[in-house]
Amino acid sequence: MTPRPVERLEKTLARVAREQGLAQERLRRWVSFLALCGVLERAVSEGILDTYYLKGGVAMELRYAEAARATKDIDIGISGNRGDRLMVFRDATALGFDDFTFQLKGKPLNMDKVDAVRLELAVRYRTRAWQTIEVDLGSSGEGAVDFVKPAIPGLAAMGLRVPSPVRCLNLSEQVAQKLHACTGPYSQGRARDVLDILLVDLLGRLDITTVRLAAKQVFIQRATHDFPPSSRIPADWHSELEALANELGYPAISAAEIEVRFGAFVDLVAGRS
Repeated sequence: MTPRPVERLEKTLARVAREQGLAQERLRRWVSFLALCGVLERAVSEGILDTYYLKGGVAMELRYAEAARATKDIDIGISGNRGDRLMVFRDATALGFDDFTFQLKGKPLNMDKVDAVRLELAVRYRTRAWQTIEVDLGSSGEGAVDFVKPAIPGLAAMGLRVPSPVRCLNLSEQVAQKLHACTGPYSQGRARDVLDILLVDLLGRLDITTVRLAAKQVFIQRATHDFPPSSRIPADWHSELEALANELGYPAISAAEIEVRFGAFVDLVAGRS
């Protein structure tokens, strides 16, 4: 790809976002996330990294584009303990991808409850700052990988090379992990996972038997609460869920309807319906 001035890329970003009805900041994050995927794929091909996968909101966005909620951080699964993950991630991002380079900022934050390291990663395009993104490096565990062709719009129109496919945690495992996260003792702030689960169910053509097996395994491994979990939605999540459902154009927008649908999904995964 022929390098282009940063000023021209900024103008192209603004034009493409306007033409495709996208928020400029969201399109910019998509560029950053996929540039990071590109350098991780390069690290795999050069033997620096065994494998990786995306999980969380970014994996949803790459699959479903604007049908998924926007997220500002990227969750990545890499094998090894937290120190090993950090070291290999530094080595991987040092490679760069096309005209993008990466640099860690500040001190990594250990997130003990979820066995992850949170980092700030500065993304540069050629000689100038492009964006700073937040990265959570978690354990890859034993989850299977789906090779996903990014569905997000606008990048080809910007003239940027898009890594494809990228590695995402398989849908059944991702749903199982989200189900555990939003129903357990550390569920504060996880209301968004309820909508993520229902959207995957709506858009992803899930194999419920595979989801059930994955969920049972996740609940056993993490051992914080029993499977099947309660599907009751806390009252202080109602306004957030309704706002998010309205933003995403989800078919049910009242908290009561969302709770009914979530309960039906939990019953289905549990084999009660």
